[in-house]
Amino acid sequence: MRKSLFLYLFIIAVLMNVFTYKYFTSKESSEQNSTTTESTTAESKTVVDSLTNVIQDINAFSLENNDRAQNYLFESNKINDIPAFAEKVKQALFAFNDSPEGNKYTDQVKMGNQKFIINSVKLLNHRWIIANYSNGELWGEVMLKYFVDDKGAISFEIMNSYLYPAVLN
Repeated sequence: MRKSLFLYLFIIAVLMNVFTYKYFTSKESSEQNSTTTESTTAESKTVVDSLTNVIQDINAFSLENNDRAQNYLFESNKINDIPAFAEKVKQALFAFNDSPEGNKYTDQVKMGNQKFIINSVKLLNHRWIIANYSNGELWGEVMLKYFVDDKGAISFEIMNSYLYPAVLN
């Protein structure tokens, strides 16, 4: 009986060691996971903050974020909806892309069969637009002034234009 008692005590001691070992290894891995999760969360927050700063820098020159330009538009033309107004100006400029000679506000003449058209537009404030244009082979950028009369008609004026040289391979 004494042998049985020692055998049972030995088995219990081995089982306690196994369970203790499992407990501490699982505790260590869970601590590592929580530390990893915390560091991942901190890294994600840093990345989000960085991207937020980049977006703010990009939008520093935009009609949507320029309170003074918006106030000017509200007071002078009774415009209530800035996004709708911005879309109206963009569409008025894109309408000139339909011309057979290309968009006259690119400040470029048609080269062969390819006409220059405006691809994208950004309203900088209540008076200026920057746009990029291309004919499929050559690319450029143009700075425009735009005006809105009392009736809501939009007119444009070229300030400056630049056509990038063709890249030779």
